[in-house]
Amino acid sequence: MHTLRRTFASSRAALALSLLILAGGSAVAVDAQHAIEQALTAAQQDKRGITLYVSGQTVGGAVTRIEPGLWVELRNQQSSRIVVRLDRIDGVAAP
Repeated sequence: MHTLRRTFASSRAALALSLLILAGGSAVAVDAQHAIEQALTAAQQDKRGITLYVSGQTVGGAVTRIEPGLWVELRNQQSSRIVVRLDRIDGVAAP
């Protein structure tokens, strides 16, 4: 019985730790997405080009429109309209 209580207590502690780790990771993801949106907004306001890193590929262009939390629209010399989902962006580079 004593071993069962200890096992239950250990399981509860492990579950609590897992939830804290998941909550912390979620907060980091939200902060990263917010930082990406800020960089995109700054590039749009300054009328400067930006490079997006999406699944190992780079996409460069000028930001023409942002739908917060959903997608960004860019244009460049090759394409008049490029739409990228914000949750797919791994990183950004701005001059």
